Amino acid sequence: MSMGRAEGWLRGTVICALTAAVFAVAGCSDQPTVTKVSDVNDPKGGSLTSAAIDPQDFNNAGAAMVQSLLNSGALDNAPRKPAVLVMSRIKNETSYVIDLDLLTKNIRVALLQSGKVQVSTTAGLGGKAEDPYAQEKAQENQFVNGAPQQQQDYTLSGKIIEQYTRVGDQRQHTYTFQLSLTDIRSGTAVWEDQRQVGKVITGSEVGF
Repeated sequence: MSMGRAEGWLRGTVICALTAAVFAVAGCSDQPTVTKVSDVNDPKGGSLTSAAIDPQDFNNAGAAMVQSLLNSGALDNAPRKPAVLVMSRIKNETSYVIDLDLLTKNIRVALLQSGKVQVSTTAGLGGKAEDPYAQEKAQENQFVNGAPQQQQDYTLSGKIIEQYTRVGDQRQHTYTFQLSLTDIRSGTAVWEDQRQVGKVITGSEVGF
């Protein structure tokens, strides 16, 4: 190989190597950065807020309504203490697919910790239990040993409603969380409350 060809080959090799290195660095810079969120209820702590319902919306609405229920004194009139609560239907009337346990589980945990409520996991709409095995064993125990049926005092039902308003390049999403506590003996609501979450979005809708 002549000296000129050798220099050309070396120069080409160096250029290829540098090009590969540049693409490698660029590829590394595109890697995602992950940051742990210390408090999902605090947007300033790194938690993301979107036009949709986010974790802090569920947590804040649930906590506020639990406090409202406990302060109302409705559970103080239960025929037994702690009262037995059955989770009824919670309707999702928003445009989003929502796992409603994100709302109801927070409420159940708080009520259980208050000592005023026990939540049935063997009763549900259409006979569908949250815990089928526990339901089966309860029915078996009732049939074999003549055990009494579980007494139930209250049901908790509700819905989540979405309202949408647009003016110019601004859009507002309003989510209303509604809950009702019904006394099974009378069939009447003994407590109701609702909480609203509003979000205003300005500019492009991309990303929502």
